[in-house]
Formats: sequence, C-alpha cells, structure tokens
Amino acid sequence: MTKPYRYTLGSQTYEFRNLAELMARATPARSGDRLAGVMARSAEERAVAQMTLAEVPLKTFLSEALIPYEKDEITRLIMDDHDAQAFAPIAHLTVGDFRNWLLSDHASPALLQQVRAGITPEMAAAVSKIMRNQDLILVAQKCHVTSAFRNTIGLPKRLSTRLQPNHPTDDMNGIAASILDGLLYGSGDAVIGINPATDNVPQATRLLKLMDEVIQRYDIPTQSCVLTHVTNTLECIEHGAPVDLVFQSIGGTEDTNSSFGFNLATLAEAEAAAQSLGRGTVGNNVMYFETGQGSSLSANAHHGLDQQTCEARAYAVARKFNPLLVNTVVGFIGPEYLFDGKEIIRAGLEDHFCAKLLGLPMGCDVCYTNHAEADQNDMDNLLTLLGAAGCSFVMGIPGSDDIMLNYQTTSFHDALYARRVLGLGAAPEFEAWLERMHIMSNAPAACLSDALPPAFAESLQGLPANSDGSEHDEQEAQHG
Repeated sequence: MTKPYRYTLGSQTYEFRNLAELMARATPARSGDRLAGVMARSAEERAVAQMTLAEVPLKTFLSEALIPYEKDEITRLIMDDHDAQAFAPIAHLTVGDFRNWLLSDHASPALLQQVRAGITPEMAAAVSKIMRNQDLILVAQKCHVTSAFRNTIGLPKRLSTRLQPNHPTDDMNGIAASILDGLLYGSGDAVIGINPATDNVPQATRLLKLMDEVIQRYDIPTQSCVLTHVTNTLECIEHGAPVDLVFQSIGGTEDTNSSFGFNLATLAEAEAAAQSLGRGTVGNNVMYFETGQGSSLSANAHHGLDQQTCEARAYAVARKFNPLLVNTVVGFIGPEYLFDGKEIIRAGLEDHFCAKLLGLPMGCDVCYTNHAEADQNDMDNLLTLLGAAGCSFVMGIPGSDDIMLNYQTTSFHDALYARRVLGLGAAPEFEAWLERMHIMSNAPAACLSDALPPAFAESLQGLPANSDGSEHDEQEAQHG
C-alpha cells in the first residue's frame, strides 16, 4: 500500500504521492525526466524531496515496490533474491544514514562486499540522489568487484579497455586494421567487441571467427564478443561458432526488456549455453550487458519512474547472471535524455556508483552524440573522474569517432592517458602479454615500445603490396 510523503518547510507543506514520485523529484535535473514529466518543478522542490528522501528507512524499499510485484518480473527478481542476512548490518538505517555510513571509514571494501546482496537497486538509486559527485567517486572506489574469463577484470589500480573495431560495412580488413591499431596502444583487455553493421547469424559467425583467429594466433589473454541479439548468439553457439561472451542490452523493467525481445529465461538459457563451451581459462563469467539511462522511457516502459531509478533496476538483471562486463552507454541515447556535458557526467558517475555498490564489474562508454551540448573536453572530465572512482573499463575506438554507430567516445590514446595520469594498469595477464610481445617497454607505466612488435611486423610483411586490390586491377587490365 503506497502512502504520501510530506515535508514542511516554513509555512509550506510539500506532498509527494508515493515513493516513486518522491525519488523522481529528488533526482538531479536531466532532460529525460523533464520529457517524462516526473522532474522536480523547481530547485526548491528538489531540495525538499532530497531532505524527505533522506528520512525514508531503507526497509521501506522492501515493502513499497515502485512497480507492482505481480506486474513486473524485475520487481519479482529484486524482492525474491534479496538477502536478509546481508541486509541486517544496515537494516536500521535511513537513506540519509546510509549515505553517511557509506562515506565513513567503517564502510571498508570488505564490509561493502558483505552487505551488497542486501542492497536493492532502489536503495542504491535513492542514496545516490542525495550524494555529491565526490561522494559517488569515493564510495565507488571502495567497492572492489572482479570478474574473469581469460584475464581478470576489476582489480584495484587497474583500468581495462574494450577494443571496439566497428566498421560501417563490416569490412574484414578494416576491422583487422582497427584491432591491430588498438593492440598497439595496449587496448583490448576487457574484450575485443564488435557492433555488427549487418546483424544476422552468418555475419556474427564470420566476425567471431576473425576475432578468434587473432586471439589464438597471438595468444592474447582476452575475450571476444559480437554485440548481436542474445538469440542470435544462441544460434551461433548451436552452429559451433567460437563464442566467448554473450551480449545483450538490458533495461530495468519487464516491458523494456520485452521491447528488446527477451526475458530473464532467455538470459538464463544463454548463460548456460556459453558456460557449457568452457572457453574461459581463468574464470567463467560469460555475460556482457549494456545499459543506459533513458532506455525505458524511450520504449515507453518506465512506469512513471525517473530514468536513473530505471537504470539502477537494470543492474538487478545483470547481477543475476554473474557477468564479466557491464557498461552504461551513458550519452549514447541522446540529448532528449541527457542534454549536455554536465548531465552526462553526473549520470556516468551515478551509474558507476550504483552498479559497483550492487557488486557489478562496471565500465562506462564515455560518450555523446553529435547533437548533444557536449564535447570531448566533457568526456575527458568524465573519463578522469571515472578513473579515480575505480571504473572497471572504458571503450577504445580509433580517433574516438565510431564511424559505424556515428557517435563520439573515447579513443585508444584516451585510455592510455588515463592509465598514465592515474597510475593504472591493464589486467595483469594482458599487461604481461604486452611486455612479452614488446608492445610496451614498461607496461605498468603504460610506456609504448618505439618499434613495431616483431610478431606483428612479420604478419604485415606477408600482406600484398596493395591491399586495396589496385595491383590486381592493373594486372587484369594488362591481360584484358
């Protein structure tokens, strides 16, 4: 049974109809909530909502579901999987008390790991709404989350990268060139992951075979993924394709995921299928999820919730399937949901904090679209803040410009910058490989070697003189 929440400030009493409205009004301003009509109507109302939310006991989130239990399988997942024993140390706290506890020295990495199964996504979202950016960074930095497949992601003082060699026509030579470019910058330890321009099973299989050949030939301790629909990956597995990771974009409501064409049972089937292949060497985390604020609203499946709370609920889906990687594609959906650099930066820090608090190996696609009020300096700021917060991984794309998806993100040299400035290393297995291959002369310091690595130089010498086919065309003309 929902109840109104009231707060009196001077002679004025503010009323919020239910917990969902209170959380929406307490959320820092963003264009998506304005579009949905759930945002605070003034800065004063937002401040009052935050003060009211701070007084809400954490136990309330276990009795007042934001989306009814009987109508949403994500709500059922959150409620049914809640760990009362893990919740016990913080069960007496309000949202405001929880913030103070998280920021205290008492909340050590070990204790945060102990209570994470007792924290629901709504609790994480609520406390984030009353935290400053520096609070989000400090607490996230204390949340240590590791995952493993062919290397180990998320160790302290490490920053991994997804090597994203997308091509507008899925040209194999273009993709291979981008993979080489990324490896030479020390990128690719999180995953070599391709968004296919042509999204079907035969094309996904061709791309999987290309990446697997590169990984096997150079004995690279990393994993590959084609970011196709989960049902396509299941077909690829059935046909014997070399699948390392299963990808799926996920949302925080059942209706959102239905619009994406899957449910929790689909993901369970895919996880079991990928694990049965036994392709991991140091671990068997086989799932890769992407999220992003605004996805539920864009599908008209937000149930009146603010977009950041919907986003946090998606992390319950991810947590269920023990992923290797999760990342928010923070500015990708567009300025309708996150208007400018300030909103994108705030959302990126919120998403990273909530996911890490809930125990996910969280990365971030630090990005924006060309019609957003943002630029690469904003992305530099967010990248640096996330590096300080202990972000698990970021993207690496040639020149920071994804020419297939048409958006701006982080480049190979951006990740190199973050590692150098913040003293961060690659995944340990990958770092050792970078030195063994003579890609880096001092991998812990992110120092690149001056010369082309011998193994790559040997491969390049075997290429035709004109790889674009012009020499062949000239010969054909001569004999024609």
